[in-house]
Amino acid sequence: MSNTLEIRNWRYATKKFDATRKVSNGDLETLLEATRLSASSYGLQPYHIYVIADPEIREQLKPASWGQSQITDASHIIVFANSTDFDEHLVDDYLDNVSKTRNIPQEGLKGYGDFMKSKLLDLPAETKGNWTTKQVYLAFGNAMQAAAELKIDTCPMEGFEPEVYNQVLGLNGKNQNAAVVLAIGYRSEEDETQHYAKVRKSAEELFTHI
Repeated sequence: MSNTLEIRNWRYATKKFDATRKVSNGDLETLLEATRLSASSYGLQPYHIYVIADPEIREQLKPASWGQSQITDASHIIVFANSTDFDEHLVDDYLDNVSKTRNIPQEGLKGYGDFMKSKLLDLPAETKGNWTTKQVYLAFGNAMQAAAELKIDTCPMEGFEPEVYNQVLGLNGKNQNAAVVLAIGYRSEEDETQHYAKVRKSAEELFTHI
């Protein structure tokens, strides 16, 4: 338990990355696999994740990220894009995966599939987008904590212009929207933020036991 809290106290929103240090391929693969294993409603994972190392693309994204240096100085940036719309294929593709992974005949999954479709497919477009964005944040939070376990620094970033990201990354034609960005890498010794005390609500203020 103490290690769990130690890791969370070590993590902070890194403001200045050491541009000379890169996350190893092995650690990146572990981080991405941990992200892939994240929970999502019904297990549908209605999002796609872009791992960006290309310096030219990151230079294009920096002005749309309020000029924040993390975009270009971090080892990688990870863009979490939610599905802005979906149809029955989202459910059907998932059930096909379940059938193959668990060796279950498709007929045995039809009832569950019909249930999911009845709850999701008739939702208004805005509600669909809100729901898929919530699923993104489940994966996003898991990625951030997995990175901390690997001693990889991160900066969660909502300060950017999604429409520019969508254009640069070609998301508009894929019914996807850049929802949130995670810069990953290693903190610079010059980042004074790492020395700040962590400010959070007290347990008494935050929790109510019933």
